[in-house]
Amino acid sequence: MDVRVMLVDDEAMVRAAVEDMFRVKGGAITTAAGGEDCLAQLEAGFRGVILMDVMMPRMNGWATIREIVRRGLYEGNVIIMLTGIGEPDSQMEGLQEYVSDFLAKPIDPRHLYEAVQHYRLLLAEEAAPHV
Repeated sequence: MDVRVMLVDDEAMVRAAVEDMFRVKGGAITTAAGGEDCLAQLEAGFRGVILMDVMMPRMNGWATIREIVRRGLYEGNVIIMLTGIGEPDSQMEGLQEYVSDFLAKPIDPRHLYEAVQHYRLLLAEEAAPHV
């Protein structure tokens, strides 16, 4: 199973840099400019690793996760939070079970890629038929 990756970040420069990093590594990444775009892609069937920025206008990362859960779109996904805050904040309350990892910006590209590969492998194993 090919597990996809989506970056949800309101900053175009961040989206472009992460897209370039994945392209160099021989992979592809889907991007979303905010929570609403992320939800639309999930509704359209996206499943995989979601790299979610915390601080975004209109719908921040925490509100987006709450909406993902409310709409029943969490299954088949892993969420990795990306933030410039440096540590989880009080808005994460009640969402711990939906966040698999928490990476502080600026993110070492190698560390980000390794984290994504780790969770892609876990999702692929979960989706594989059990004999």
